[in-house]
Amino acid sequence: MKIATWNINGIKARIDALPAWLKQAQPDVVVLQEIKSVDEAVPRTPLEDAGYNVETHGQKGFNGVAILSKIPLESVTRGLPGDDSDLQARWIEATIAGESSALTICGLYQPNGNPVPGDKYDYKLAWMERMETRAAQLLSLEEPVAMLGDYNVIPHPEDVHDPDAWEGDALYRPETRQRFRRLMAQGWTDAIRSVDPVGERFTFWDYQAGAWPKNKGIRIDHILLSPQAADRMGTAGIDRDVRAWEKPSDHVPVWCTLAL
Repeated sequence: MKIATWNINGIKARIDALPAWLKQAQPDVVVLQEIKSVDEAVPRTPLEDAGYNVETHGQKGFNGVAILSKIPLESVTRGLPGDDSDLQARWIEATIAGESSALTICGLYQPNGNPVPGDKYDYKLAWMERMETRAAQLLSLEEPVAMLGDYNVIPHPEDVHDPDAWEGDALYRPETRQRFRRLMAQGWTDAIRSVDPVGERFTFWDYQAGAWPKNKGIRIDHILLSPQAADRMGTAGIDRDVRAWEKPSDHVPVWCTLAL
């Protein structure tokens, strides 16, 4: 089973690129972030024609997450538990039956948090706390789980082209990275770093200041696997070439394979 994550940065803007990538990459399951559309306005037909079941948790104009799956999705839930007043569409969860084992998929779009300090950064840290709680609950099941999406976290200096340039940014602040380390300490495996521990493995290049041609990237899109999923992982990769396509998202797909 091949699972992937892609911050699409507007599903309507990328409705030609998305089916083209699905055809090329052939993921069994992909989670999307920043679909930027209410559920009823999502262009489902090209995705369903490509063979995917589509579940969304949309929001007008910004945020919004989705799961596309060739395999039927079960027990779909929307919204990160822990704060009933939070209406931002940033979390979707479902179960998928593999040939030998079921897999829980969590698609997430963690808050950016800028500017710092301020309410947006406070919201980011509170959201990360809630996610940590949900992650612990999922691990306690002792089953294959994958949490994948745009974490808006640069975990380590090697995950950014110029660490000094990002000092003080919400994605790289010590508090952000500390909470990410605390999450990882629960027992999650970073799929990309498990196969490529060192070196530049960027997933995002800004539209501004020639970031893409100058390779001024960062790695903020991650696949985290529970021990039971990590034991079944084959390989992992980043589809970097998609950033060079016409009218690209500023993120690229990240994927891994699991023997399920």
